[in-house]
Amino acid sequence: MAQNNNTDPNRLNQLAHWLDNYHPALRISEQGRVLSVGDGIAWVSGLPSAAMEDLIEFGDGSQGMVFDLTTNRIGAVLLRETSTLTAGTRARLNGRPLGIPVGNGLLGRIIDPLGRPLDGQPAPAHSSWQRLETGSPPIIARDFINKPMYTGIKIIDTLVPIGRGQRQLIVGDNGLGRSALALDTIINQRESGVHCVYVLIGQKRSTTVDTIETLKDYGALEHTTVVVAEASNLPGLQHLAPFAGCAVAEYWMQRGIDTLVVYDDLATHAQTYRELSLLLRRPPGREAYPGDIFSVHARLLERATCLNADHGGGSMTALPIVETKQGEIAAFIPTNLISITDGQIYLDRKLFTGGFRPAIDIARSVSRIGGHAQHPHIKDEAGRMKLDFLQFLELEVFTRFGARLESRMESAIARGRVLRELLKQDRLSPLPATFHMAWLVAFNDGLFDNVPVEQVPTLMTQLSGHVRDTDLSLDSPRADWSRATMRWLAHGHRENLEGERQ
Repeated sequence: MAQNNNTDPNRLNQLAHWLDNYHPALRISEQGRVLSVGDGIAWVSGLPSAAMEDLIEFGDGSQGMVFDLTTNRIGAVLLRETSTLTAGTRARLNGRPLGIPVGNGLLGRIIDPLGRPLDGQPAPAHSSWQRLETGSPPIIARDFINKPMYTGIKIIDTLVPIGRGQRQLIVGDNGLGRSALALDTIINQRESGVHCVYVLIGQKRSTTVDTIETLKDYGALEHTTVVVAEASNLPGLQHLAPFAGCAVAEYWMQRGIDTLVVYDDLATHAQTYRELSLLLRRPPGREAYPGDIFSVHARLLERATCLNADHGGGSMTALPIVETKQGEIAAFIPTNLISITDGQIYLDRKLFTGGFRPAIDIARSVSRIGGHAQHPHIKDEAGRMKLDFLQFLELEVFTRFGARLESRMESAIARGRVLRELLKQDRLSPLPATFHMAWLVAFNDGLFDNVPVEQVPTLMTQLSGHVRDTDLSLDSPRADWSRATMRWLAHGHRENLEGERQ
């Protein structure tokens, strides 16, 4: 016969041990009730000790976060909502801060802002738990930006360079290739050891699927974590998405790993924050945004930095994306982000429709600290190129009126047109830094001066293959680069001319 559990000696010993260690004490628990629910907001009464960003568990299984405190009630944004959440539902404080599981198990995974898997696989293995909201690293923990973050894009890596730990804004109208620049940068990190996080905020399902498929097709998902808060998700989740992506990258940065975070995009995030704030009846300010929207984005982007060796030596590079309307860069959110970040890459619609792609407006694009991280050889070669290109654009205006120009000016215009063709690049085709060095040396040595503009793409393709077959590095002497490009480009150009004659 089976032994009765009530007379089991082991069970009795456990009960005796529990009674010996039991100390009666007064325990106070708070319990609130939902007053009303709607539009992703729940008003709750009866939780006097609640603080901002505390988690609230509802009796039906829903979850919310304290987002507004008033005298008699609490405004909570919903992070998980069931169909049975109604007025009168009980509510209690969760007791732990809002966080997300982090670790190497998140590489190659698609998750939501709470760390739940969205790719149909089991929950990712995690090494730790990271708070979504933390303070930015102090000054004594930061180091100078001293390592380049190569994007693989010719214009950026040569004329608007980015360093690891920098915050570089990508700004422009919808449909001009803002996300393509970010995807190129992530694809280019395949063999660099950089861990990437791509945050999709309020995007359509089709856009989300296309982004993930692109990362898979180009072998970039293996070193990337994708944080998704779709347009159909609750506004609370969309608000938390960039902070979740930042927390994932911050864990790696604190352990000495270089990371890259893309926020796509913060204009949608600002609109979501405005929606939540208006629903919570906060006073609207400029363009109906609440007054603290600048603080929200500043808290997020200030966490991107380069740590010194005493604090791990890792870095977090941030590429926030923001949309403009009709090129209006002076709108409230773009100007806020420009003042927070270390520079901006501006995409222009006229350049895009004119066939210059990526449509980066060099005159309005700037990198305030990226030059300190640029390789000295590339920096020397690209030294005056930006200024020369801008001067060419001004000179070209005179040709539209049929004005007669001096031979020196005609030569400068012809050289500028070749440079403009050199700077063009197809999307999703990042190029190595050694290729940048090769075409810069070739251009500065005058090897493209007598080349017809229509032949430039063919020669650049041939040069790319030649660079892959050489053993030259960025640290190789310039004379070696000069001899290699001169010998090969001259040979390639001769082959093209002979082919045209035949």
